[in-house]
Amino acid sequence: QVQLEESGGGLAEAGGSLRLSCAASERTPGSYAMGWFRQAPGKEREFVAAVTRSGRSTYYADSVKGRFTISKGSAENTIYLQMNSLKPEDTAVYYCNSAIYGGASGYEGRGSWGQGTQVTVSS
Repeated sequence: QVQLEESGGGLAEAGGSLRLSCAASERTPGSYAMGWFRQAPGKEREFVAAVTRSGRSTYYADSVKGRFTISKGSAENTIYLQMNSLKPEDTAVYYCNSAIYGGASGYEGRGSWGQGTQVTVSS
């Protein structure tokens, strides 16, 4: 079973920065990319960003493009999400997924989910 450990969430002021980390115990067989989703109170879970297994290609939701940067860590199956220029609307629980694919309905997490890490941005 793939285990994912997330960290880095917390409280930030608008315009500030946070860096999230996700470490998976192993690669989900057949997976193409890892990445992040988030779910705000009263909202549906939405795609945030993904990075391919090689770390050479990245994908972002329009809402975070230009502000967030996803990257592959030096350790295998480890990814980071650098969040800059944070906005109150970024407040959500952020979840890491070990296998993200793009399809007709958009990006979806097909792998294991992390427990989530809370990000709160104050104004």
